[in-house]
Amino acid sequence: MYKNSTAVSSSRATSALYKFFLIMKLTTVLLLLTILQVSASSYAQKITLKVNKMPMLAFFAQVQKQTGYDFLYNSDDLKKAMPITVNIENMPLKDALNLCFSNQPLNFYIDKNSVLVKRKEPEVFRTAEEFMQNVVTGKVTDIYNLPFPGVAIREKGGTATAVSDIKGSFKITVSKATAVLIFSFIGYDNLEVEIANQKNLNVVLKEKPTKLDEVVVVGYGTVNKKDLTGAVAEVKVAEIVKAPVTNFEQALAGRVSGVQVSSNDDQPGSGMNIVIRGGNSLTQSNAPLYVVDGFPIENFSSSSLNPQDIESISILKDASATAIYGSRGANGVIIVETKKGKLGKPEISYKAYAGKQFVTKKMEMMNPYEFVKYQLEVQPNEMEELYITKPKKTLEDYRNVEGIDWQGLLFRGAAMNSHDLAIRGATPQTKYSFSGSYVNQDGVVINSGYKRTQARVSIEQTVTPKLKANLNVNYSLDKNYGSLASLQQSSSNSYASFLMYRTLGYRPVSNEADIVNELFDTEDEVALALMNPYLTTQNEIRQQTKNGLLVNAGLVYSFSKNLTLNIRGGLNTVGTKDEAFYNSKTYKGLPSSFNVKGVNGAYGNSDLKSWVNENTLTYKKNFGKNNLDLVGGVTFQQNEVDTYGFESTNIPNEDLKLRALQLGLPAGLISVASKNALASAMARANYSINSKYLFTASIRLDGSSKFAATNRWGVFPSGAFAWQMGREDFIKRSDVISDAKLRISYGISGNNRIGDFARYQNVVLSTFFSFNNQTPEYIAMVNNMGNEDLKWEKTAQLDIGYDLSLFKNRINLNVDVYSKITRDLLLNSNLPLSTGFSTVYKNVGKIKNQGLELTLNTVNINNKTFRWETEFNISFNRNRILELAEHQEKIQTTVPFTGDYNGTFLYLAKIDQPAAQFYGYEWLGNYQYEDFDLVNGNYVLKAGISTNGNTAATIKPGDIKYKDQNGDGIVNDNDAVVIGRALPIHYGGFTNNFTYKNFSLSVFMQWNYGNQIMNANRLAFEGNFANRANFNQFASYINRWSPENQNNENFRVGGFGPKGRYSTRTLEDGSFLRLKTVNLSYNLPKKTMKKISGLEIFAAAQNLYTWTKYSGFDPEVSTANSTLTPGFDYSAYPRNFTVTLGARISL
Repeated sequence: MYKNSTAVSSSRATSALYKFFLIMKLTTVLLLLTILQVSASSYAQKITLKVNKMPMLAFFAQVQKQTGYDFLYNSDDLKKAMPITVNIENMPLKDALNLCFSNQPLNFYIDKNSVLVKRKEPEVFRTAEEFMQNVVTGKVTDIYNLPFPGVAIREKGGTATAVSDIKGSFKITVSKATAVLIFSFIGYDNLEVEIANQKNLNVVLKEKPTKLDEVVVVGYGTVNKKDLTGAVAEVKVAEIVKAPVTNFEQALAGRVSGVQVSSNDDQPGSGMNIVIRGGNSLTQSNAPLYVVDGFPIENFSSSSLNPQDIESISILKDASATAIYGSRGANGVIIVETKKGKLGKPEISYKAYAGKQFVTKKMEMMNPYEFVKYQLEVQPNEMEELYITKPKKTLEDYRNVEGIDWQGLLFRGAAMNSHDLAIRGATPQTKYSFSGSYVNQDGVVINSGYKRTQARVSIEQTVTPKLKANLNVNYSLDKNYGSLASLQQSSSNSYASFLMYRTLGYRPVSNEADIVNELFDTEDEVALALMNPYLTTQNEIRQQTKNGLLVNAGLVYSFSKNLTLNIRGGLNTVGTKDEAFYNSKTYKGLPSSFNVKGVNGAYGNSDLKSWVNENTLTYKKNFGKNNLDLVGGVTFQQNEVDTYGFESTNIPNEDLKLRALQLGLPAGLISVASKNALASAMARANYSINSKYLFTASIRLDGSSKFAATNRWGVFPSGAFAWQMGREDFIKRSDVISDAKLRISYGISGNNRIGDFARYQNVVLSTFFSFNNQTPEYIAMVNNMGNEDLKWEKTAQLDIGYDLSLFKNRINLNVDVYSKITRDLLLNSNLPLSTGFSTVYKNVGKIKNQGLELTLNTVNINNKTFRWETEFNISFNRNRILELAEHQEKIQTTVPFTGDYNGTFLYLAKIDQPAAQFYGYEWLGNYQYEDFDLVNGNYVLKAGISTNGNTAATIKPGDIKYKDQNGDGIVNDNDAVVIGRALPIHYGGFTNNFTYKNFSLSVFMQWNYGNQIMNANRLAFEGNFANRANFNQFASYINRWSPENQNNENFRVGGFGPKGRYSTRTLEDGSFLRLKTVNLSYNLPKKTMKKISGLEIFAAAQNLYTWTKYSGFDPEVSTANSTLTPGFDYSAYPRNFTVTLGARISL
């Protein structure tokens, strides 16, 4: 077979990426691409040929070259073909073939872009002799019962071959009456048929499923991907389960365009931050709505689901897809469907793996020599006594002293194991699925980890031919424990109470004191005491236990083949128990002037109960080549939360640990109840004309108890159109384009993520107050202004998308351009202090997100033994504030982590700029000798040289230097400017899957590009802003300014300048490329197994290597994360590298 193809190139438009007119430009480019592809494949169908005795195969090649038509033939049929002699000019193809085949023992048939060549044979009939032989005849058709010519037919394990003719008929002589025939055609599933003594066969071939034939779950229904009108991404569950992680969200990062997934740090059991197409809200949650087996859940905990139980994950991104969820769809919707039983015998599967985790990076600290050298500069007299005089050593002696590796003591190689067991199957009446799982993950920090036990039951029962019932039950019990690295342990001296501060800063050398096994450093008589981080972490008890039950049941009644009623009800309960105990060997429990609580502990319990009832009617009707799909219904949902808790202080008997809470003094009592309800009506219509022109319209009406009666109801409409270009004749004739679709949608969705009673003024009983020096009494105090005018936050979104499949679906491209504007932001707006309140919720402000999403899937190599597939996605999003509150131009935000910086603004959100930018001072290095005049042996700052905020008389060579933006000679608050980008320019992922015989290799890479990170750790460990003695530093601070080493890298000892300043010195590039997941597996051949249906052995690794310029533990970090404060790093839990080995067995 011969085939010709042309390559088409297109230019990239980048300069106007975020301008609205790009939407139309991109659409035009894609349409031109389609037309060019079609033009390239529309070959001439007339022939000019002058040859003499040309062999038949050479003749086929010449015709194919001029027309682009493929020739299908059996080589045996050409053995008697005669050479071609002909002289023709500009003759139609059919006429030319008639002329050339006139004296040949061959017939030809033209079908679309193919020519089928067969030897001439008489009509097929059977003689008695043939019946005695193994001669088989038959007919091949497609699923529409149309004749299927050109199908290759061969005997399995034999030599007999045949090709079906223009009528789909075939005849083949096989070696035995029990032979197996294999039918194959490009783009169709191979079919094996046992002859079983049959003499005539009727065979039906089916097309291989393509990307556009996949069924995608959308709101309140399913749809073929080729019929989608909205922007819906389907996650490849088979890929995410290859990652050795405890919940599916941890494997989502970089998998789907337009979906940004990140973690604050790598604390075991911590959640992920998921933002779809940029954040819509400035002060409220931007988390998507989850729908699990039809149950809508806000603030969903993905740890309650076992990734092995998930059948599909669909992410609804544009308004056409999300508006059906109305008030909760603005942030996007993630639909999770779990596995159900499939018809056939019961399948029992068990998967288990075990592995080890290690920190991906340890910070390089000063060794004993450099540490002592540094201490002699910090406090020369005291440190001389401690390190030189008392131990009778010289500085050089410390070159041979082995330092204490505090990171090595705190970090460990942590074990991890996982077990999954499932039984699934179905009869014609009953589908069933039973599964259970257990995960145990030790943390890489001692005394930390995560455990989960989970079970799931799913049953679908056909009660009558018209009535079906279903039940899904999921139970989970998970526990995370250990010190929270990014949480301060004390409000006093707060920055020093963080775990990583105490670990990295603890001195690496001592003389006589056993500082590893003692709670305090007895030799440290100068520096403020830092408790031994290794011992305090071992003694701390902090654990959170979640007990979750999700029950979902439904009835489906079919009034007719067109009309179906679905009644569904669900209950979701989550009990969260927080327990903590701090004995006298912990930072928070040591009785001292910094801790008046003494030995203390806390207990808190929160019970969430949520129920939902959904009632929908679905009507489907075909009108010839047109299809109508209608969905309408009403839903009701209520959420209720009860929270109780207390603290216990000054506990006398710490040996009882948590059971000693009853012995202490009660404090911090909490008793809170909250409830909200939602009532909704919705409708959606899908209409397709000739399967080419697809229309979708939806509307939802939501009423929320969070708003007053005048603003309670919100209306959320949407509409979409898609043109199935791939079904147009001008594309069907293309050899290059397999399918193409243009989509456009517009709609409005909402957000009601505020407190249940935010519209009310809240009255609380507060601390004692004394009137006229009488006995103090409780007072009732209004602590919230309230706002009865609050209403829905609404997001309007326009999306234009293009889906293109090339070369028999071996290349699939999806492009989406979107623009969304959120109005009436539910903004926790600042108030004048004269009101007596600091903030109040208002519907003010407007924010815009624009972006481009690209996804490319390719099948690079595909043959009998080797297959190589690639998937690439990249996302761009530009975020811009259009409006804020009245007379408000900006929002400035601080990050509270220590007194010196708690009042310093680090982030700026300003009109016509992104929602978060880094704000601070431009660092210029250090003051050098040339900046000073030498007066009487003292260095005096020259006139005209700006100060760094300290007085000129106190500034010395080697001190930190900032840019004086306004040129007034003094660097102060007026010189703070935007210094960096907090959000990435683009992010994405890149997957390669290789299959060779029974081996499979998956390699996944993820990246972020263009964002920066404020590495606040360097404030403490690259210059010691608190000027503490006996406090270790990063090894990078060895290269600090001194008279012998005059540089601009690090300021001199004590030259940190005014405290509480953020600058570009500690602002770093947060871009990274991570080798995220690698999975290698081997499936044992079935012929080697008798009693089992499958056995797979695999090895998997996570977070193997990261390419980055960031100097901290890991560039995926945001320890104070919010829309207004992304990318801050201080005392983060380190990222772990995981390697596992496991097996999966099926019976």
